[in-house]
Amino acid sequence: MAKATSTDSMARAVGRRKTAAARVRLSTGKGAITVNGRDYKQYFPTQILQERVALPLTITSKETDLDISVKVEGGGPRGQADAVCHGIARALVAWNEDLKPALKAEGLMTRDSRAKERKKPGLHKARRAHQWRKR
Repeated sequence: MAKATSTDSMARAVGRRKTAAARVRLSTGKGAITVNGRDYKQYFPTQILQERVALPLTITSKETDLDISVKVEGGGPRGQADAVCHGIARALVAWNEDLKPALKAEGLMTRDSRAKERKKPGLHKARRAHQWRKR
């Protein structure tokens, strides 16, 4: 279980996806989301990733009430966006337990544990065997 701490005005949580890990700090404010010191729209340039990051706030209608600071590392853009989404959802629940049913119904409280399977010895990839040749 992730450690999530909270006070009246601030909450922290960790979100993960594949090899990406996001440390989220949530506080009362005007709705600014910064990722690694930059605005999240600059850090995640595609619309799909921006929507994924803001999804927990949209579901709970807290887009303009909270400032969010995120430090994310590892993985690629999609994994990082999903890790940030997971971390924001966990921080929101640490900040206010009443938001949990809405976030859980959307599947944001569950860590997506799917990751790349390791390569096995004697095979080309994790499961891909050598191609048979007659001569």
